[in-house]
Formats: sequence, C-alpha cells, structure tokens
Amino acid sequence: MNNIPISNKIPELDIAIKAAQEAGNAILEIYEKDYKTFTKSDDSPVTDADLQSNKIINEILSVTNHSILSEEDVDNKNRLSKETIWIVDPLDGTSDFIDKTGEFTVMIALIQNQKPILGVIAWPTEKILFVGQKNYGAFRYSDNKWEKIFVTKTSELSKCRTIGSRHHLSDKEKKFIKKIGIKDFTSIGSSLKVGKISSGEAEAYITTTNKMKEWDTAASYCLITEAGGKMTDMLGNELTYNNKNVHHQNGILVTNGLIHDKILEEFKKLE
Repeated sequence: MNNIPISNKIPELDIAIKAAQEAGNAILEIYEKDYKTFTKSDDSPVTDADLQSNKIINEILSVTNHSILSEEDVDNKNRLSKETIWIVDPLDGTSDFIDKTGEFTVMIALIQNQKPILGVIAWPTEKILFVGQKNYGAFRYSDNKWEKIFVTKTSELSKCRTIGSRHHLSDKEKKFIKKIGIKDFTSIGSSLKVGKISSGEAEAYITTTNKMKEWDTAASYCLITEAGGKMTDMLGNELTYNNKNVHHQNGILVTNGLIHDKILEEFKKLE
C-alpha cells in the first residue's frame, strides 16, 4: 500500500491505518465462515468478529500509550483525565455483518482536547479506506491508490441525495425527510453513510435517535470535516468527545455543509 499523500502526518496515522486494516482482514476471515453471535445487555448483537477486531486494534494501538475508549471494552473512565485518547468501534454495523450486506466498517479516531484530529474508517469487503487528518484533508484509498475527497456544492434541498440507516430509520425521520422536500433517499449501513457524503456521493444523513455513541461518530467527524462538510447534533450543537456520558443525546446531522443550517431550521419547526 503506497503512502497517503499527507505531507505532515501525525505519528499515530500509520498506526491507526495498520490497526484498521489488520482488524478488517480478521473480520473478513470470520465473515466467510461460521461464527457465534451473542446479545449484549442492551440487546445489541456482538459477534466473534467484533471481539477479534477489538483485540487486534488494542494490541496495535497500545504502542502509543494513549487510553482507548472502545465499544467492546469496559470504560474505566481513566480516559477523562487525558488530553489525547483513541475512540474505537471495532465493527460498526454488526447487524449488516450478520445480514451479510457487506456494509460494515472498522472505525478508529484520535481525540485531542475533545475533538477528533484523526479518523480512519476501513470498509473490509471493498478494500476501501477513508482517512481524515485535521487541517490536512480527507482521502479515500481504493483500487490501490489514494485520492483526495470533497463534499458536493449542492445547496438546494430538493436536489439533495439523503442517506439513512437501514436498521434504525424511524417514522419521525421518514416524515421529516419527506417534509423538507428530499426525494432521493437511500438506506445504507454503518459509517459508510458519512464516507459517501465525504466522497461527494450524497449530501445529507439525518438521524434523530439518542442511541448513537461517541465511537459511532468520532472517526466520521474528522473525515466529513476535512472533506469540507459538517457534523453537529440535530439542534445544531457542536459535538465533543471524551465525555463522561458517551451518548449523543440529540441525534446527528451530517451534510455537505451548504444545506446544514436549512435542515436545522426545518427541524426546529417540528418541535
């Protein structure tokens, strides 16, 4: 794999890419065989692949000595006193993994002073990587080459391509998307939604759920910001990371930036 074209890489970047790729390869091996599925205390599914990916990522990231907040580990809260931490989702889209849609990812983010400064998302089935580094842009690796990626310049809501969750789309979200005049809607799994917007293949992702947690968005936040887009909650608040409570309470809005305020304004009218 040739080097990502960032002139001033932070040292953690190559480590995060290595962790995401090796975890992705391990996930694929399990994906193609029989595997065990368990149910966690919050009723969400977890598989051998989540656990194996988590183990590999922990091993590789541990060389940096930063605390790791991972979906699959007990949160010991030591991280709260640290300025720099990793936030990891070893397998984002477990339901898609189980349903064999191929739409699952590995997400790794480096947080500094409560903001993501590095985001790596691996899409194992397609051998694609998305990477963002603060102030240096967003990139996609596919077909054995890196390319810089950007959001679109579409500013009319009626022309916006919107993507939403395959497994968690609520009636409220469906009604809202229709109400604001968006006709082009597609469901897709995991953090690939943000990958698509960052690559200029869609303009908006809207979710009103309070079930999203910091590891669901940290890597994506860096990617979309560096691609020229925007991510806030549905009330327009800035997102912060490495909080005591890891839930995003007010949904998530991801856009190309140009339509962000329009969607927030329309959402306020619903309340």
